[in-house]
Amino acid sequence: MDAIWLTGAQWLAVLRIGLGLWWLESWRHKEKKSWFEGSGIAWAADVASKHRWNAVRSGFEVVVAPRPRVMAYVVLYAELALGLGLILGFLTPIALVGGLLLNLLYLTLMIHDWAEQGQNGMMALISVVGLFGMSWQTWSLDSALGWF
Repeated sequence: MDAIWLTGAQWLAVLRIGLGLWWLESWRHKEKKSWFEGSGIAWAADVASKHRWNAVRSGFEVVVAPRPRVMAYVVLYAELALGLGLILGFLTPIALVGGLLLNLLYLTLMIHDWAEQGQNGMMALISVVGLFGMSWQTWSLDSALGWF
């Protein structure tokens, strides 16, 4: 594989680190206090209640609505863990699959919001490229530890 300036593996590491920074920013910009008090889940509940797909409405009611505080912690700390894992290259394949699944959930919930579709679609694509390109081969703790 020919590449300019960096090797192909290094460019994939740049892509992985950039995705990690995106997840970290997603975590950073949230108002944590209000999220833990339920604002984020309440907003998502409003979106889910108007969703055109019954599976999304009923799935949200069964999984998320009964436990808003727990789900707020899950969302916030998942975004933080994904960001740090991808930046450091720690458990990278797991982080890439987890991020892909979270982006697909976000994309499905926000199917009517073009801005969200773009962001989540691009993040999902980067996760797939990072996973199949084995982006943990360079500049990662996984590589230093000989994992994966």
